[in-house]
Amino acid sequence: QVQLVESGGGSVQAGGSLRLSCAASGSTASINCVGWFRQVPGKEREGVAAIYTGGSRTYYADSVKGRFTISQDNGKNTVYLQMNSLKPEDTALYYCAADRGFCGKWSRPFAFGYWGQGTQVTVSS
Repeated sequence: QVQLVESGGGSVQAGGSLRLSCAASGSTASINCVGWFRQVPGKEREGVAAIYTGGSRTYYADSVKGRFTISQDNGKNTVYLQMNSLKPEDTALYYCAADRGFCGKWSRPFAFGYWGQGTQVTVSS
């Protein structure tokens, strides 16, 4: 089993920055892909970014390319999502997810077996 805990959410004005953290514990050696998703009420959960933990290859949704950066600190079993130039449309509940898979379907929620509880990000105009 793997446990994921997100932190770092909050409220910020448009153009600002936030860094989300996803701390993993448990059977972390089995994990190969960690992703960030976001969801707003009434909409489907959307894949934002993912990282292949074995080689640090990264993946991004078009809507966040150039603004968000996903990274990992293997020593701390933590994955980060640095979010810059935030827009009101980035407002959502952000979830961290992990799986033994190799990020082949990184943007699909069904591809991840472990999920955190979510952290709220609110961007005001």
